[in-house]
Amino acid sequence: MSTTFTLINVSLLAILTATAVTITRLRALYEATMLAALFSLVTACLFVLLDAVDVAFTEAAVGVGISTVLLLGVLALTRSWESVTPRRRRLPGAIAVLLVGGTLGYASLDLPEFGSADSPVQRHPVTEVYLHQSQEDIGIPNTVTSVLASYRGLDTLGELVVVFTAGLAVLSLLGPLARPEQTRPTADFHLADYRVIRVVSGALMPFILLFALYVLFHGDYGPGGGFQAGVIFASGFVLYGLVFGLDRAQRVVPRAALWFLVSLGLVLYVGLGITTMLLGGSFLDYDVLARHPETGQHLGIQVVETAIGITVASVMTTIFFGFAGRGVVSR
Repeated sequence: MSTTFTLINVSLLAILTATAVTITRLRALYEATMLAALFSLVTACLFVLLDAVDVAFTEAAVGVGISTVLLLGVLALTRSWESVTPRRRRLPGAIAVLLVGGTLGYASLDLPEFGSADSPVQRHPVTEVYLHQSQEDIGIPNTVTSVLASYRGLDTLGELVVVFTAGLAVLSLLGPLARPEQTRPTADFHLADYRVIRVVSGALMPFILLFALYVLFHGDYGPGGGFQAGVIFASGFVLYGLVFGLDRAQRVVPRAALWFLVSLGLVLYVGLGITTMLLGGSFLDYDVLARHPETGQHLGIQVVETAIGITVASVMTTIFFGFAGRGVVSR
């Protein structure tokens, strides 16, 4: 390992540690939220250094982007300062942190040396299958996409069910979405009145949506896929709602369309599995979708990625509309 690589890793780890310690000492929750976004951004850089670009992409899109926006939305509905916790109530939390940290530290002693070529993950036979045989079975360069959408397509369906269920749970707590006429911003504050913000945001919107489409349909050949594309789509609609007002954003993406899209992705995914069974294969066996198995795999993976993108984008956008609508209506 080169000295430069080591220095970069040590520097990023020092930034992570300093950021985490600062967050624990902050009582201003807005500042803590922005530092949490910085923590996710530095973590994404570490994933890039570890050649886990897909994970870095997800961390940047979710941790830095949509999570920060949702947390700021929650703070707008509640309060921006943490209440003071009595010292006697801090003790259980401190003990829990020390126990968990100590357990993880002790467990890390069994891990192989960082970067070791003899680690179990390098020597296990399944590594050869995923990294080399998948190129012949499925025929796409991005092994992560092969594993996520084909080899373990059933697990990914379970993850999509979790996203769908979590979204419904949050929306059930928030209540029905407000109508556009109820979410019209007050006359004294409108970000669209600022010309630079309005022009830059309007110019960025097509590129954000175009990039989301690129990430969605280029996941076979590079980092990306349905999860990342869905978050980028949602970020674009969130940006539009923040700048131009929730009422205009809801005219672009009506409530009825959002509720339909929230379910559409999951129905599309399950429908694909049922289709493969009707064609004589097993559940989510894409080989039967076309005359050539490789073509069937490409088609099946693309449908899966599209279904994931639809569900993630619609759930994220609906949750934002739910949070933002409560804030506007309650004023």
